[in-house]
Amino acid sequence: MSMAESLVAVATPLPTRTAMPELSSDSKSIAMLDDDTPQPRHDAPVSLTSYRRTITMSNSDIERLSVKSRHRVKTYGEVFTPRSMVDQMLNLVSDDLERGEGFVDKTFLEPAAGDGNFLVAILQRKLAAIEERFDSSVWSRESLFALASIYAIELLEDNHRDAQVALVNEFVTFHESHGTRCSPRADFYRAAVFIVEMNIVRGDTLTGRTLRGQEIEFSWWIRQIDDPSMVKREPFTFNSLREADAFDFAVYDRFEPCPVHHVHKNASADA
Repeated sequence: MSMAESLVAVATPLPTRTAMPELSSDSKSIAMLDDDTPQPRHDAPVSLTSYRRTITMSNSDIERLSVKSRHRVKTYGEVFTPRSMVDQMLNLVSDDLERGEGFVDKTFLEPAAGDGNFLVAILQRKLAAIEERFDSSVWSRESLFALASIYAIELLEDNHRDAQVALVNEFVTFHESHGTRCSPRADFYRAAVFIVEMNIVRGDTLTGRTLRGQEIEFSWWIRQIDDPSMVKREPFTFNSLREADAFDFAVYDRFEPCPVHHVHKNASADA
């Protein structure tokens, strides 16, 4: 994936695990499907309002607490960024997020994710641009690559869980709003969950390690030039980004390229 060169506070572009809480299978917002690809929901009304306008209207009146408790502020320095400020900061890198060439694959790292407010805002902008600039036949593919471009580290368990769920929920909302099924049993959905599990990690950014003392590990999702629906996954450690040469790809086994909606099936590397 390509490099986003701007730097915006806690949303830091990268140079271009943890169990995922299951979303409720009886949710009215999720239609059940056994196929491995998203399908149109002929029984569901399709919104005539663009996704960008929908998220603009829904986010304009958001009121959220800036702190959860004094204890968390004192112990962890936890203060949540208001959505209005998030949007102002992301406006500074709008070319990387939604207008520039290869914007879908431009990567962003949030070193203190909180409950995912920056992550969701980044995903929303990318999805809105995908809707506007791509044919609907490739929305499913491009939305998965958009998810794969967002990385984050969060120390606290509840925030980490909430951030993962928020990203998956936004992904589902985008597709459901266009009348496309996104069943928890479908490969399309499971690939999205897998990518979020790999990219949104619980750990300590300062040490670059998990709570068990292991190196924080991410995956680089490399879109294949000869087939834009194929991806090759290459693991690396977060701490390697602090080194002069960056990226310790050679330390890990390589994964064979596979369709992006099958990444969860390709979880075992070929040595």
